[in-house]
Amino acid sequence: MSSTSNTNNSHDLVPESKQDQPNSIRIPDRVDLWASPRSRQGSPSQSPRLGPSRFLNGEKSGASFVVGELLGKLWGDRKKQSKKVRRRGAKLWYQKKRVKGLVVVVALVGLFFLVDWFMLLRLQDHRVRPRDGSSRNSSSVSVQPQSQVKVKKPSKGKKHYSGIYGRLLALAAHALAEEPVVPTSAWRPCADQRNWEPDEGKNGYIMITANGGINQQRVAVCNAVVVARLLNATLVVPKFMYSSVWKDVSQFSDIYQEEHFINYLAPDIRIVKQLPEELKSLDLEAIGSIVTDVDVMKESKPSFYLKNILPILLQKRVVHFVGFGNRLAFDPIPFQLQRLRCRCNFHALKFLPKIQETAALLLERLHKHSAQPGLLDHYLVGPHAVSAIIERNDRAKKPSRYLALHLRFEIDMVAHSLCEFGGGEEERRELEAFRQIHFPALTELKKTEKLPSPAILRSEGLCPLSPEESILMLAALSFNRKTQIYVAGAQIYGGTSRLAALTNLYPNLVTKENLLSPAELEPFMNFSSQLAALDFIACTAADAFAMTDSGSQLSSLVSGYRIYYGGGKMPTIRPNKRRLADIFVKNNTIEWKVFEQRVRKAVRQTKNVQSRPKGRSVYRYPRCKECMCRTD
Repeated sequence: MSSTSNTNNSHDLVPESKQDQPNSIRIPDRVDLWASPRSRQGSPSQSPRLGPSRFLNGEKSGASFVVGELLGKLWGDRKKQSKKVRRRGAKLWYQKKRVKGLVVVVALVGLFFLVDWFMLLRLQDHRVRPRDGSSRNSSSVSVQPQSQVKVKKPSKGKKHYSGIYGRLLALAAHALAEEPVVPTSAWRPCADQRNWEPDEGKNGYIMITANGGINQQRVAVCNAVVVARLLNATLVVPKFMYSSVWKDVSQFSDIYQEEHFINYLAPDIRIVKQLPEELKSLDLEAIGSIVTDVDVMKESKPSFYLKNILPILLQKRVVHFVGFGNRLAFDPIPFQLQRLRCRCNFHALKFLPKIQETAALLLERLHKHSAQPGLLDHYLVGPHAVSAIIERNDRAKKPSRYLALHLRFEIDMVAHSLCEFGGGEEERRELEAFRQIHFPALTELKKTEKLPSPAILRSEGLCPLSPEESILMLAALSFNRKTQIYVAGAQIYGGTSRLAALTNLYPNLVTKENLLSPAELEPFMNFSSQLAALDFIACTAADAFAMTDSGSQLSSLVSGYRIYYGGGKMPTIRPNKRRLADIFVKNNTIEWKVFEQRVRKAVRQTKNVQSRPKGRSVYRYPRCKECMCRTD
């Protein structure tokens, strides 16, 4: 990673005024080559397009017609005047004076034609296809606003981009600035406040084995805590299911502080580490105490558990939920139960000290050895953020800011989406082979049902953003080339060649593997959930966070955590993939300025949610009275 100086705010994510840049020149948006000087003063709000040139259609332009009339008039006047001179016997010097004047006029006209020819060549260089799809020749010029245009001499070693978005990536390289910070929020965290008596958990024991990755497991744990309180049951410390995709044997105590979890929630529910001896020997499957995801619908209401689960619990004394990632509704639910859900997610679940300690090193290097911790460091890594500062010698360094990008573009996500990403027949064969092994149900469904085509899926915003699309989004949002970008996620589908678009536009691109030594990463190798915890912390603590898939659990939990503790000072970029798909499909013709405007509009529309919409996740949208309190 190339290091940049802290003195020039190279990593600041707040843009400086582009009008102060010394290398910028001012060019009006519209140029009328034939108008008077006063009429040529264009407005930045005017269209940057010029009308079709008549020269290109073989017709006389307004300029050539005016010049022709001028020459004709001059030639006619000369003939009349020469006859008048001969009749009057005028002196020869008078004729010579007129000839010299004519020569000057002809020279000026010639110079005018030369300038006209040069301008036409420039217009032809920027020719674009007419919007109506006709084949007539036309010219357009894409002119940036006055204070944003920079003239750069082309270098001999200029990179040439290839692939589906090669043209847009080349345009993006010339238009990078920085992203503004959102205003402060009027909400403050208050899920730690309680207004009820402790629950004794005397109706029985609830066990869960959560499936999925670390983020799905986190949601399952929080939901199980709420169900245990609802049913007046004792919760056994959750277990995590081994996944053939994640291949991680980590359990709850390998990721989270078990004692803190038990003690912090003690005023809410009773939690034990294991079943009592008299219940350990029970065959739970034989007695009908196992409840799977098939038995519980998604987003089930509290009434479902009171009606269907409580009788089993009272009769068998234990219920074992297998799965349980997304099996409790967000609405309607009693106020205090919803608050308990938030309390578990934002307060009770803290990562192990070994994870916090390594994450503190990661944050220290991302912030270039800053003299003070970040806004959320205390909540994420606890006392390790302070100890890292004390151990440093140079405390006067200015902090370096960074943007975190979660690229949800692993092969499992790509294969399950049924989308295509420009890899042709080889990509289709590879993804289909992966589906047959890891998603057999999806493979069988494809044989019996007619599923939407990749093009339709993309137009509906159902495809994950590729690395190329993600980096184009950041460039359109005006993050400059000096921005330090932390890329979270597992192995990107396509490997380093797929990441080439990112590194070409943003050289200061880093991952946890770049910033941590092999010895520092060694305790977490082969434990994908623990590695994901490092990504979670780095993304949550970032000065700005950009997600590429709004449906991703990690992105949802990270953005919610930033809202809960960030005080409105931690911007999160949520793309509208459906709107972006409509923009990207025009990548062969769209002008960069138009592309910027449309992407910014598509992203801006997702930044206006101030409070949790009904039925939406409190983990992602904690701005609600159950989780946070208004300060105004």
